[in-house]
Amino acid sequence: QVQMVESGGGLVQAGGPLRLSCTASGRTFSGDAMGWFRQVPGKEREFVAAITWSGGSTYHADSVKGRFTISRDNAKNTVYLQMNSLKPWDTAVYYCARRSSGDYYYIQSYDYWGQGTQVTVST
Repeated sequence: QVQMVESGGGLVQAGGPLRLSCTASGRTFSGDAMGWFRQVPGKEREFVAAITWSGGSTYHADSVKGRFTISRDNAKNTVYLQMNSLKPWDTAVYYCARRSSGDYYYIQSYDYWGQGTQVTVST
C-alpha cells in the first residue's frame, strides 16, 4: 500500500523558517515528479511548488518565490519544502503529492496525496 507522510509542520513566528518533509513508502517515487500544495479552510487547494524526478527543474508559485525551495533526496524517497521568511498568510495545511501527468501547476495532474501537515505562522 502506498503511503505518503508529511512532517515538519508546526507553529512558527512570522519571519521564521520551517522545513517540511514528505516520505513515501510502499513504492519508490524516484522516477516521478512531486509537488507541494496548501489549503486553508473554505478555499481551494493551491499549488506551492513542484520538482522533476531528477531534481533538475523546480517550479514555485509566485507567492512563495524567493522564500520557499523544493528539493528531493531520491535515496531516501523524500521530498522537502524549505520555507523561509514565513508570513501569516502562509498558514495552511500543506500536502505533498505525486504528479502522474500534465501541467505541474494543476491539482488534477497529481494522484497520490499525503494526509497533510499544519503550518501556522503567528504575528
